[in-house]
Amino acid sequence: MRILVAMITACAALAASASNATAVTVPAWLFPMNAPPPAVTPLFDRVKPLHVPRSRVTFTEAQLNDLFSAPDWFPQTHSAMPDVVARGRAPDVYACGFCHTPGGQGRPENASLAGLPAAYIIQQVADFKSGARRGAWPASYRPSDRMIQVAAHATSEEVAAAAAYFSQQHLQSHVRVLERARVPRARVVGSVYAAIPGGGEEPLGERLLEFAPDPVRHEHRDDSMRYVAYVPPGSIGRGKAIARSGAGGLTVACVACHGQDLQGMALFPRLAGRSPTYLLRQLFAFRTGARAGPAGQPMRAVVESLSIGDMIAVAAYAASLEP
Repeated sequence: MRILVAMITACAALAASASNATAVTVPAWLFPMNAPPPAVTPLFDRVKPLHVPRSRVTFTEAQLNDLFSAPDWFPQTHSAMPDVVARGRAPDVYACGFCHTPGGQGRPENASLAGLPAAYIIQQVADFKSGARRGAWPASYRPSDRMIQVAAHATSEEVAAAAAYFSQQHLQSHVRVLERARVPRARVVGSVYAAIPGGGEEPLGERLLEFAPDPVRHEHRDDSMRYVAYVPPGSIGRGKAIARSGAGGLTVACVACHGQDLQGMALFPRLAGRSPTYLLRQLFAFRTGARAGPAGQPMRAVVESLSIGDMIAVAAYAASLEP
């Protein structure tokens, strides 16, 4: 614990010395919102058995949208889920595995919990409950709203059971990071982007957009699908310089706390292989003070000197690594 406190203090002291901090505006493109449902026949019949590739399990649309039942397409890939992960506790505690997936792999709009230290997970839930952790977007954002709802009503025993379970699962990368100047024109499907068929391309600019290559599989909550994240040219190399050396004094090197190749160290979470849009949202949350828990203070100092492009680069580099 003394070593951990010393590391946090060192990171905060070093980063706080940066003098070129500038204000940033939280970008709306980082929080894709679903459009209102169309007044036409739904995409899926609510009682028709649905499938995803390589799975022998079937679910109906009604089952796939039940917040108190985690759709488990690949039960052989993880250990037995505790009740709070598989089913939650109606009416207030949603199934943890519904949003974070049964094996804890997460989706672009939710955290990957697999392999995180149990104590870290417990602390984050406590921060959601106390209000010390919120989303960076100032308005309603459904994934964050649901997590706050669960944290407010889950018992300490339920949180401990979920944390112990997720900490024992193995994280796998579910994203491919591509540097591009132009990207497909997109629509929002399930809080991520999907290419508009025949919609052509548009400049990416200074954005990081994560796409579901198969929007139907995304809507089916297929946790084996690999997403595609588009980042500006040069982002991964820039992110590597910041993560490994602090880019010549710009900030504290990420590896100082998160370990070599960002695989995590002590209670500092693994960053490698996680969703880059999720990571970027957290950097903005630290920057704006929306994450003000125990880990938030040193991280806010770390990111305050970073531009939006720098933060995109760090998230892109971390996501490009294998966990």
